[in-house]
Amino acid sequence: MSTPSDAQADVHEDLHERRHPQPWEYVKIALILAVLTAAEVAVSYMDVNHALQIAALLGMMVIKFVLVVLWYMHVRFDNPAYGRVFTLGITLAVVVYGVVLLCFGVFQK
Repeated sequence: MSTPSDAQADVHEDLHERRHPQPWEYVKIALILAVLTAAEVAVSYMDVNHALQIAALLGMMVIKFVLVVLWYMHVRFDNPAYGRVFTLGITLAVVVYGVVLLCFGVFQK
């Protein structure tokens, strides 16, 4: 019969057996982040509907957040509970930002 410490050891061992990214993968993610940043700057200068512009910027922001958290902070290789903490954080950030935008009437223009 396995004890709780055995179960913890199995989880710990499983987490350390996962493959970590190679250096070229970090470069690839950095290039994707650079392209997304350039796209964000381009969208911010476009003369389009504010709601569409904000939705595009928020979408790119979430994608960049996920890439940084998963790859550079190694959350995809750690305990899944850490990922839930970051998911809660980004969700709260987007909701609070949306509420502030609604309060200032940004979407009414």
